[in-house]
Amino acid sequence: MSVDLHCHSNVSDGRLAPADLVRRAAARGVDLLALTDHDELAGLEEAQVAAREVGIGFVNGVEISVTWRGKTVHVVGLGIDRSDAALAAGLARVRSGRTRRAQAMAHSLARAGIRGSFEGALALAENPAMIGRTHFARHLAATAVVATPAEAFRHYLVPGKPGYVPHDWAALRDAIGWILGAGGQAVLAHPGRYAFSAGALHALIAEFCALGGRALEIETSNHSADQVGLFTALARHFGLCASCGSDFHAPDEGAEFGALPGIALPVPSIAETWRS
Repeated sequence: MSVDLHCHSNVSDGRLAPADLVRRAAARGVDLLALTDHDELAGLEEAQVAAREVGIGFVNGVEISVTWRGKTVHVVGLGIDRSDAALAAGLARVRSGRTRRAQAMAHSLARAGIRGSFEGALALAENPAMIGRTHFARHLAATAVVATPAEAFRHYLVPGKPGYVPHDWAALRDAIGWILGAGGQAVLAHPGRYAFSAGALHALIAEFCALGGRALEIETSNHSADQVGLFTALARHFGLCASCGSDFHAPDEGAEFGALPGIALPVPSIAETWRS
């Protein structure tokens, strides 16, 4: 069974509408899919209807932006009740301030000689309230400042580079609490992406687990084979399940549906919860 529990539509920073996203996943062999837009639930109903039409399993999801020890991490919520009022209110608070942050990012890029980036990024954000770094990266690539969106992240949109502006997101305790309160399960997304020391990473996972976190995202598009082994061992150490997801955003932006290696991991899979 092909499982993908992490992807994004144009409701956040993906490029495909929710229904088109589901159809693409199904066409590429995905049997069970979760839509996990950043801090937003608005695409879930459309995606679920499309999943029924194409005959694949669907899981309501969200990816919540969290600030932990001054750095941004992401927690995926799976199996959530999309009508839960506390979750919706919490996500609305997280979304607030994105426009101010984007304007500050544009000012930073302007100081580096790149003008008009706010307007350019905003034009690429189908949901203007969700404007973020990915939209800036696409604009920088579209205007030939860089060759690809990935290059924009390397040179402009990460800590220490022009265009990066820190932001205070949700607290880890709050994000996990909203997910659990909405009947969902919390997954620490792509842990290999965070620039933490081994000690800090261990502390993050320990706190995540103590607060009720259920799984680590072990197989994902930017984890190496060595990282898959590392996070499998950490999942076993903390008694966590394994999750997997492409982190798909767009057809031409790296991660793709159906491309995960599908390694048989020696830890339980969180996907068992939703297998028919």
